Amino acid sequence: MSASHHTPAAGLTDTGLTRASNEDALLIEPPLYAVADGMGGHRAGEIASRVALEELLASAPARLDAKALGRAVRAANRAVIAAATKSRGRTGMGTTLTAAMVDGASLAIAHVGDSRAYLLHEGCLERLTDDHSMVGELIREGTLTEEEARFHPQRSVITRALGSDANMVADVFEVEGYPGDRLLLTTDGLTAMLADEFIGEILMAEKEPERAAQTLVDAANRAGGYDNITVVVVDLTGTPAQAYSPRRGSTASGRRIASRLLWVVAAIALAAAAMYGAWSYARSRAYLIDEGGVVTVYRGVPGSFGGVSLHWRVRSTSVQVDRLELPLATRLRTGIPFEDVASALERADQLQASVAPTSSPDATATPMP
Repeated sequence: MSASHHTPAAGLTDTGLTRASNEDALLIEPPLYAVADGMGGHRAGEIASRVALEELLASAPARLDAKALGRAVRAANRAVIAAATKSRGRTGMGTTLTAAMVDGASLAIAHVGDSRAYLLHEGCLERLTDDHSMVGELIREGTLTEEEARFHPQRSVITRALGSDANMVADVFEVEGYPGDRLLLTTDGLTAMLADEFIGEILMAEKEPERAAQTLVDAANRAGGYDNITVVVVDLTGTPAQAYSPRRGSTASGRRIASRLLWVVAAIALAAAAMYGAWSYARSRAYLIDEGGVVTVYRGVPGSFGGVSLHWRVRSTSVQVDRLELPLATRLRTGIPFEDVASALERADQLQASVAPTSSPDATATPMP
């Protein structure tokens, strides 16, 4: 797992506790590192993430070059689109991609989707990337906090991914760090389970990249493991840069502002498609939630998008939430997402079997729309 003796690095990917397969992928080919989170079902997501990383590696520059790295991501996007046309079952497949090139303490980052890049500097964990997601947009608008976003039922709805648009725009920028800083690339299977503060504590406590990666994955699984989990940890070396970034007001921060402007332009073009995509996505998903003190199964995602309801009640169980373990009961307040209704019903049946029958309303069902 170690990348090289020059740049200590390690990566780990794990299926998690609820998914049947692992659609994540990682790449450790110094000076290039990347993570990808595939989507599409029927193994299409697994194919998308693999194809994207294979093309990224084939097209990436030999040395740190942010613009060239961005071109490699666009090539990966074309490769995913081409792969989708080879099989009817792959229609609509896509993947996130967050990549970094490392040269000493200098970084070039290219990013699409809601996988993330972080930099740990003197005990402070800085998120380098902005999520291309519904909740990410709400955060940037100031209508949602970071903590609220971590538990938001629509946190998995992404607005930009490889495979969805031939004209996709990646966020590309450079960062200057210090020797001793630690880079983390991760899919949302980690960040949906653990708060940034806790992630930073683990990165500080575990000195070896291999151990840090394993501890992060283990912690995400203990918190629920509701998604595939992939992490890449890279310790930076080399000559100290003149200015650590991307602190607000810094040069690197300015580069990020420029990339955000590109995102705004792309977001306008994607707005109409996002509405339809959100509805289609919701119809394919399901969740469990605390409703009136009992576990209830819904198709879709809680809340609404653009004023349109995105959930439909399937079944109310007899499982009383106050009889469940506190972490599980807490997550039920905002909803626990599942890939489909069948998985949600299966989990509801498991909870029913694990809790002794109590005097609660009889389970009722309503027809699915």
